[in-house]
Amino acid sequence: MPGPALHLAVELDGDGAHPAAWRRAAHSPDQLLTPRRVAHLAAVTENAGFTLITLDDGVLPPGAAPDPVGRIGAVERAAFVAASTSTIGIAPVVPVTYAEPFHVAGQLASLDHISAGRAGWVVTQEDRPEAARAWGRPLVGDAAARARESGDGVEVARALWDSWEDDAVIRSVATSRYLDRDRLHYIDFTGQTYAVKGPAIVPRPPQGQLVVLGRPDAVPADRLDVALVTGRDRAALAAAAADAGTPLVFAEVEVALDTPDATGAERVADLERHAPWNDRGRLRHTGPASQLVALLEELSAVVDGVRLHPLVLDEDLPVLSRLVLPALAERRRITRPLPGTSLRSTLGLRRPANRFAVAATQEDAR
Repeated sequence: MPGPALHLAVELDGDGAHPAAWRRAAHSPDQLLTPRRVAHLAAVTENAGFTLITLDDGVLPPGAAPDPVGRIGAVERAAFVAASTSTIGIAPVVPVTYAEPFHVAGQLASLDHISAGRAGWVVTQEDRPEAARAWGRPLVGDAAARARESGDGVEVARALWDSWEDDAVIRSVATSRYLDRDRLHYIDFTGQTYAVKGPAIVPRPPQGQLVVLGRPDAVPADRLDVALVTGRDRAALAAAAADAGTPLVFAEVEVALDTPDATGAERVADLERHAPWNDRGRLRHTGPASQLVALLEELSAVVDGVRLHPLVLDEDLPVLSRLVLPALAERRRITRPLPGTSLRSTLGLRRPANRFAVAATQEDAR
């Protein structure tokens, strides 16, 4: 039996999930490096009723010969999109394997302010040795060490978002005080490879804490709001969801839909002549929109949401917008964000209390 309504997310990096997707794109290649390209895609997804868009990123180019691809930074794209949208959530990918968590936390808090509380964060890892050289940092070479860096990075960011209490900015003309310094806090974090004192340089985000998404095998579950799980079929996804240990679980699903001009299988075959669509362990749907609707209804029984990875954005997004989301909405199988709501509210996540304010209240009560 189908379950509750789903939250639908979609990945909008590049021209699609296939490394050669640019060969079937409806625009000239130079348009990929313009911010208005991603703003247009975000507008399409927001109008369709998606809950969230994600924007992939990394310090290294995402492609290799014969299909090199460039990209604008994900946080910068997200900030541009935030100004031209009003309801959809926006979650850039920001690895913290080598990046400074202090600066990452500030960038993401700024994005939440810009978007009026619609920001999220997809935590990933840099696992290629070239990334360490690009950062000028020692190699983090094994999976356990990368998981430690991810976990520490999220913990630092969450602590820094709390380092300003909600009412720290007082703007008192009478006393000539802008801040109440007693409501700013040092986080005094010490990990295995670095220490962060704080406080942040950006006030607490509107959501209190951004929505943090990631793989539960790469980031401790207690530091995630949404687990991104993989599996090649419904049973594997159900098992991964049951083991996630996070408030919400989203399944990763790749899609190649039938279009008026070609079937999904024909489009995949055309692109496979140029580069392989690598198997990343995700469930993959190739075929008509009606079958994807049925699949998503089935998945609603085991996960809270699905992140879609379309083969070619310019070809698959129109089908998703015209046939898939309307059919799911008619069956009341998806939730559509409402104006004026934060991403946390849309996802049914409470706004967390500030840890330092809670500690102070508990101390006063003693």
